[in-house]
Amino acid sequence: MLRQATLPFFEMTQDRSWLRNLLLVIGGSFLISLFARISIPLPFSPVPIALQGHVCLLLGVLLGSRLGALTVLTYLFQGALGLPVFALGKAGLPILLGPTGGYLIGYVLGAWMTGYMVERSGSKNLRQTTLAMVIGNLMIYLCGLSQLSLFVGIERVFFLGMLPFLIGDCFKLCIANRLLKALKFNG
Repeated sequence: MLRQATLPFFEMTQDRSWLRNLLLVIGGSFLISLFARISIPLPFSPVPIALQGHVCLLLGVLLGSRLGALTVLTYLFQGALGLPVFALGKAGLPILLGPTGGYLIGYVLGAWMTGYMVERSGSKNLRQTTLAMVIGNLMIYLCGLSQLSLFVGIERVFFLGMLPFLIGDCFKLCIANRLLKALKFNG
């Protein structure tokens, strides 16, 4: 009986996939924070133009729903601890609870949804992958606009939290599509 209870743990320590996954999660969270540095504040909106959201979607595609979401959660945990990993070098719980916090939380849902849709499709077709990233992006908007509306009001939320970003998000999705094509993801 004791041997059976310790066997799964022993097998887990022999299998190095947990180490690989750990390195992917840590590396992915570092990648998100690196791209969060590329951000432009907008004078009329509390939400900056930033690149980390689409990195989260790409990680959902490349790592899958569970590891992609875990990677984003790790990134959020780093920011919550005070590491300056959020857009514009910001950090801390006040950012997660503030006007842009919904977008940050939405990154988890967006990465998970994107990865889930790619996994469920059974193929790595770029058209389906792009659709999954569009839906993941909509999940980010859903969370982001919900929390932003608490700060700017429901009547202004679309104009401050979505409209200024639509063209840029389409452009970023096209770049993500090209990157996946370059990585020969369409297997």
